[in-house]
Amino acid sequence: MKAGVLALQGDFREHVRMLAEAGATPIEVRTQEDLAGVDSLTIPGGESTTIGKLAHIAGLVEPIRARADEGMPIFGTCAGMIVLAREVVDGDPLFALMDIKVRRNAYGRQVDSFEADVPVAGIDRPVRAVFIRAPWVEEVGEGVTVLAELEGRPIALEQDNLLVASFHPELVGDAGLHAYFLEKG
Repeated sequence: MKAGVLALQGDFREHVRMLAEAGATPIEVRTQEDLAGVDSLTIPGGESTTIGKLAHIAGLVEPIRARADEGMPIFGTCAGMIVLAREVVDGDPLFALMDIKVRRNAYGRQVDSFEADVPVAGIDRPVRAVFIRAPWVEEVGEGVTVLAELEGRPIALEQDNLLVASFHPELVGDAGLHAYFLEKG
């Protein structure tokens, strides 16, 4: 399986490594041609506003929406969750694909970063989650399944072919969520 990683901005190289560890052939996606050659797409963390600007410049917004509508699996972590959300409290939605409402940087500033082991439905062990200026989910639509929570807030969710996490599993080398994602393809 050719698994794309949106390589416009952010920490995409760790996702490349996690996808390879989980058994996929990772491809860096920067153009529409790159996107056309992959079976799935991971949207890593970074800065959601910058991801949006660069996705528009690269002409990837509508093609990613179209591929999602066709059923291509998409996995967004941290800022990837923000750009996939249908509603962003303190910003503008980009792809607006998942029926969730999120708040950017809700877990605090960079100095408030933390790690936690979280049980995730569908994964046989806790996932090590790194929260860095992470978003939180304020509302969940009817078709969305919550896979993990932290202190009563959803932190990993899926809806049909979409998977999101408000944290970074890749920063500690945990490929469990990436393997779960690849099963969607």
